Amino acid sequence: MDTNTRNYLTVTAGYWAFTVTDGAIRMLVVLYFHLLGYSPFEVAMLFLFYEVFGIVTNLVGGWLGARIGLNLTMHIGMGLQVVALSMLTVPDAWLTVAYVMLAQALSGIAKDLNKMSAKATVKTLVGAGGESRLFKYVAILTGSKNALKGAGFFIGAALLELIGFRGALAVLAGMLLIVLIVTAILLPSGVGRMASKPKFTQVFSNTPAINWLSAARFFLFGARDVWFVVGLPVFLYSALGWSFTQVGTFMAAWVIGYGMVQAAAPRLMHLGRSNQVARRHPGGRTARRWALLLAIVPAGMAFALHQGWPSGEVLIAGLMLFGVLFAINSAVHSYLILAYSDFEKVSMSVGFYYMANAGGRLAGTVLSGLVYQTQGIEGCLWWSAGFVLAAFLLSLRLPEVSESKPVRVAA
Repeated sequence: MDTNTRNYLTVTAGYWAFTVTDGAIRMLVVLYFHLLGYSPFEVAMLFLFYEVFGIVTNLVGGWLGARIGLNLTMHIGMGLQVVALSMLTVPDAWLTVAYVMLAQALSGIAKDLNKMSAKATVKTLVGAGGESRLFKYVAILTGSKNALKGAGFFIGAALLELIGFRGALAVLAGMLLIVLIVTAILLPSGVGRMASKPKFTQVFSNTPAINWLSAARFFLFGARDVWFVVGLPVFLYSALGWSFTQVGTFMAAWVIGYGMVQAAAPRLMHLGRSNQVARRHPGGRTARRWALLLAIVPAGMAFALHQGWPSGEVLIAGLMLFGVLFAINSAVHSYLILAYSDFEKVSMSVGFYYMANAGGRLAGTVLSGLVYQTQGIEGCLWWSAGFVLAAFLLSLRLPEVSESKPVRVAA
C-alpha cells in the first residue's frame, strides 16, 4: 500500500470513529433534554453554538489545515470532542442552557475540523484530473460517514436506555480517546500541508462556481435539518408514542440508508444508461435535475398530512424517498466542490464550502424547533420544500465539469 493511500485510510478511519460519537451525542442531547422538560425550541437552541461555531471552524479550518497539516486538525478535533463529551457528565443541576451550549460549541468545532480534514484528503489522494474516480471516492467516503452517523443515533439512544445519560457519554469519550492515540501514532506530520503559507484572506473563494455551489448547499442542508434535528424525533416520541430506542432506531436506519445510497450514487445515477453516458461525471445540470425532484417530496408529504392521511405512514414512506433523493443530491454536491477546487488550495475551498453547509444546518436547526413548536411537523415539511426549491434556483448558475480542463481557482 502506498503512503498516500495508507494516510487516507487512517484519516478516514479516525473520521468514522468520530462520526459515531457525533451522531450519538446529538441523539442523547435531544432525547434527554426533552425528557427533562425542555420545549422543542429550547432543545433546538442547545445546538445553536454547535452550528455557529461550525461556520467559524469551516472558515478557519481549511486555512489552518493548509498551514499545519490535515492530520493535526483532525486530532485537535478529536481532542475537543472528548472534552465536550466529558463536560456533559456533570450533575443535572449544572446542565444549564448556557453550559450545554458551550459543550455543543466545542463539539461543533470538533466535528467540522474532522470533516474538512477527511474531505480535503480525498482530493490529495486522487490528484489532478480523474474526475470520474474522484466522484466515486468522495461518494464512498461521504456515504459511509453518514451510515456511521446513523449508527451513532442508534447507539446514543440505546446507551441512554441501557446505562443512562452519563454512562453513555463516558463510554463514547473513552472510545474516541483510544482512536485519537492510535491515529496520532500511525499518521506522519504534515499531511495536506501547503508548501507556502496561505494568507487568511485566501479562504474566501473568488471562483463563481464555488460561491454558487456553496449557496445552494446552504439551502440543501437547511432543508434536511428543518425537520430532522428537533421536529421529527420529538414528533415520534411525543405524538406517536415511540420509545427512545424506537426513535433512535428509525433515525439511525434513515441515516444509514441515506449513507448507503450516497455511497452508491455513481452507480444509481447511471442505471439504464449506455456505457458511454455512464462514464460521465456530474455537473451543473445534474445538480439542478436532482434538486427539482427532491423538492417534490416534502411538499407532497405536507399536502398529504394536510389532507388527513395517517401521519406515521406518510412520514415513514415519505422520508424514505426523501432520503434516497437527498443522498444523491448531497453526493453530487460533495463531488462538485472538489471538482471545482484547485488541487493545491483544496482544503481552503472545502472549508469555505462547508462553512455554507454549517450555515444551512444552523438555519435548519433553529427553524426545526421554532417551526415545529408553532406550525407542527407539517410546517417543517413546507419549509423543507421551500429550501430545496431555493437550492434548485441557485444551481442554475453551476457550470459543467470538464475531464481535461477542470474548473480552477483564480490566482
